[in-house]
Amino acid sequence: MADSVRRQGPRAPETDPRVGVELHNDWQGEPKHRLVAIGDSLTQGFQSGAIFSTGLSYPAIVAYELGCVEKFRYPLYEGFGGLPFNIELLLRDLEDRYGRTVDLWEVPFALFRVRRLMDQVEDYNERGDGLTVPSTTAIMHNLAVFGWDLRDALSKSADECRKSIDVPKDDLVKQIVQNAGERAALRVLPTQPPAARSLTQLGAATRLGEETDGTGSEHGIETLVVFLGANNALRAVTELRVVWSEDGYDDLSRKGPFTVWRPQHFEAELRKVAAEVAGIKARHVIWCTVPHVTIAPIARGVQGKTARGSRYFPYYTRPWIGDDDFDPGQDPHITGDQARQVDDAIDEYNDAITAEVRNARRTGKDWYLLETCGLLDRLASRRYAEDPSACPDWWRPYELPPALRALTPPPNSHFLAGEGERRVDGGLFSLDGVHPTTVGYGILAQALISVMRLAGVRFFRPDGRTPRQDPVLVDFDRLIRNDTLINLPPGNLDSTLGVLGWADEATDLFRRVFSGF
Repeated sequence: MADSVRRQGPRAPETDPRVGVELHNDWQGEPKHRLVAIGDSLTQGFQSGAIFSTGLSYPAIVAYELGCVEKFRYPLYEGFGGLPFNIELLLRDLEDRYGRTVDLWEVPFALFRVRRLMDQVEDYNERGDGLTVPSTTAIMHNLAVFGWDLRDALSKSADECRKSIDVPKDDLVKQIVQNAGERAALRVLPTQPPAARSLTQLGAATRLGEETDGTGSEHGIETLVVFLGANNALRAVTELRVVWSEDGYDDLSRKGPFTVWRPQHFEAELRKVAAEVAGIKARHVIWCTVPHVTIAPIARGVQGKTARGSRYFPYYTRPWIGDDDFDPGQDPHITGDQARQVDDAIDEYNDAITAEVRNARRTGKDWYLLETCGLLDRLASRRYAEDPSACPDWWRPYELPPALRALTPPPNSHFLAGEGERRVDGGLFSLDGVHPTTVGYGILAQALISVMRLAGVRFFRPDGRTPRQDPVLVDFDRLIRNDTLINLPPGNLDSTLGVLGWADEATDLFRRVFSGF
């Protein structure tokens, strides 16, 4: 990145959610909407290549702990495992038909089965029941849409998404739901009454903030979470291509080729988002920093660290390609230096987010910073936990909740691997290697709850009336019961990730899944 100053080591996380600025507010009344979230796939609850289990997104987990989950509105994606394609559903289908391994003579039949399932998902969403979007005048509380970056949050509405959906083509080879992100957004953004179809994520949150009649509060929203920016750099690892933003980065029709936003472009977009958020009537606003996307196990470092104490490997490629098999002339990859440049850019993104929060607090707004970047860094196994010489002075390992520590083995940030129907590695990331498992979302929810309690937000028992005492802890036993990748991973997912590598090589699966990002 020619116009970026190389940072001297990783950015130290901000440890004070108030960023050193104290405020004293005397709040009156009760806001109508206790929790509203603006974000992308991480906030929507995406995992294993699809959005499907929205009731276990981190905002929904927090709403459960708040005691208001029955009033918390979120979209549903119930057909054929969600959008665009559920990798867990695929592996379980193959296991049901072929067992834990696909024999050589079965490969053509297995490939046909994979393509048939992809075709069924495509037909359901492009020509079948998945086309029908529920009609409601109520605005969702979880307003996140997978694949969205800062510009999308500023510009995309239901009308814009409808205009962007192409006439579907029933391709016999490249089966994947076209315009999956836009189709998913139509279940998130308001579509009724017709005038609401022009509302963006930010505009929809503004409407919720205005719903203050009869609540006794000047704010319609008690806590607003803003978690945007990961998709301004994520495609560098999902596509293993680093293409820096140029002119057109702020244009919906021109930004597609860029996989990483230059910091000055990110900051320009961030200022516009922050200005709109400042106009939303939310009592507390919690901004999340952008995680280092190079830590996600979809891009695995190979051939040993570049030097003792380095954070980086010479190359980053797909997790099923081993060190001995990797060929930089043949296999998709980014270099260690490119990974460092992406991380440096994200550090600058996070400096800009921190500055926005600090400036807002100085003007009296009750904004907070949630260090999701620092949280993921503390969970990073290969970068820090397994290489003490690479750890900066500020780094401390994240202590898992007792229920997760009691699992065998305790979850970590490696790619999920199994033996039979037993998990032997990973557990914090789902089968797409980017998005958390349900328990991983629980860790994020716990961090958010801690900031909300600092802000004075009250939590209640499920009856919505009985106050909870500190510490307010996420019910991880409940999440473990609902996390199939933790308690019963697919039996054909072995330690070499062979079935995923085969599926990706045969169908270009991962590129297609992330094509909407």
